[in-house]
Amino acid sequence: MKIGWIGTGIMGRSMASHVQKAGHELYLYNRTKSKADDLIRRGGTWCDTPVDVAGNASIVFTMVGFPYDVEEVYLGEKGILSIKNTCRIVVDMTTSKPSLAKTIADVASERGIASLDAPVSGGDIGARDATLAIMAGGDEKTYDEVLPLFQLMGKTISYMGTAGAGQHTKMCNQILIAGTIIGVCESLLYAGRAGLDEQSVINIIGKGAASSWSINNLGPRIVQGNYDPGFFVEHFIKDMGIALQEAEAIGLSLPGLALVHQLYVAVKAQGHGRMGTQALMLALKKMNGE
Repeated sequence: MKIGWIGTGIMGRSMASHVQKAGHELYLYNRTKSKADDLIRRGGTWCDTPVDVAGNASIVFTMVGFPYDVEEVYLGEKGILSIKNTCRIVVDMTTSKPSLAKTIADVASERGIASLDAPVSGGDIGARDATLAIMAGGDEKTYDEVLPLFQLMGKTISYMGTAGAGQHTKMCNQILIAGTIIGVCESLLYAGRAGLDEQSVINIIGKGAASSWSINNLGPRIVQGNYDPGFFVEHFIKDMGIALQEAEAIGLSLPGLALVHQLYVAVKAQGHGRMGTQALMLALKKMNGE
């Protein structure tokens, strides 16, 4: 198939590569062209604008950074939906606002294009290993058509409901991750202060009731002092901000999420916005004089 792919960052590049390796023809766009070089060398075709991608591909996937990026890519002057084109289906895999997903679905429908919002969970490791969790909202028949492509990128894939449902599900995911990651960091901070070997602690508690993806994947990075991004701090702040806005809109108080959000704002203020989410440990260490 002729597949469009917009957004070839840490996760998007790996996801697109799985589609390409399955034999599909890729049409590519990214704000920084060099980040698509590997895919181009393997036969992908570069396009100068998002609308050019949509003019060549029947299904277009997007995996960008922030809601304003999503809005520009779809609804901007040279966006995917700026004119009628050959594209039949658009799939936004960015974590974005549920309301924006609904807007994109409405505008796409006016142009005879089907739309899915299908954010993912699993970070750089899940993208690289094609083990992502993918949660989709939109028309179910469209989901069924795109499912074989999703299966190239992920292992746990589910249809969650109408437009916006995928994004709402991702908010549930991020709320849970927020609570988990602070637990990981505080647990390892305690282990270090108590004189324990932190990796040995991970090896045992990561197999019991406290087991989580975060302790078993991000924990060792923290122990090694590796704060390279699998998922950027600034993107996590964005996600938590969306969740807090959505919670307020439906009358929910989420104090745990609000606390972790503010701690991550502090991490970014310390200059670590482009580090991985495990960099929360740096802020907690600073608070404790380490």
